[in-house]
Amino acid sequence: MSIVLVGSTSGSVTLQEPAVAGTTVLTLPAVTGTILTTTSPKTGNVIQVVSATKTDTFSTTSTSYVDVTGLSVSITPTSSSSKILITYTINVGFDLFRGLAVQLVRDSTAICIGDAAASRNRASNFTGQDPEGTYANRNIICLNNNFLDSPATTSATTYKLQIGAINETDGTSVYVNRTGADTNEAGMSRVTSTITVMEIAG
Repeated sequence: MSIVLVGSTSGSVTLQEPAVAGTTVLTLPAVTGTILTTTSPKTGNVIQVVSATKTDTFSTTSTSYVDVTGLSVSITPTSSSSKILITYTINVGFDLFRGLAVQLVRDSTAICIGDAAASRNRASNFTGQDPEGTYANRNIICLNNNFLDSPATTSATTYKLQIGAINETDGTSVYVNRTGADTNEAGMSRVTSTITVMEIAG
């Protein structure tokens, strides 16, 4: 048995069973306020969500930022007034604890980074440095962040994470989702990293 909605927002709303023997009618109080739809959402409502989860590993020796494969999502905003909320968690490891930086990027533009200050690196996250860290290659550090972006577009937009082995001078690697040692034992975990974007009605 199907039920159809008839009536309007200015009066009472009646639920009526269509074209069957007898009639079942349910009368509800008059509707006030605004009926929300995907084409007319209320400011602050979540319109759509896109997410990516990386379960494999990644490594680089680059001292400049490079894309992390699998930590990239594309979203097409329904309105140019929409905001995009980005949240991410990235798990990183090291051969040597010399400092790893993470950068959030919209298409080709870095966002959610610190102000420029002389020769200091600009980053969304940074692990710090500890050349004396004897067991650094057995550690995984969880880095996370969130940022509300205003892309002002209705075109497909890509958000992604980049990492760089900042201050590495000896060619050692930095990793995603694994330790530097990564020996075959229970104490060496493999983990996951994620990035999620949500369109928020403006």
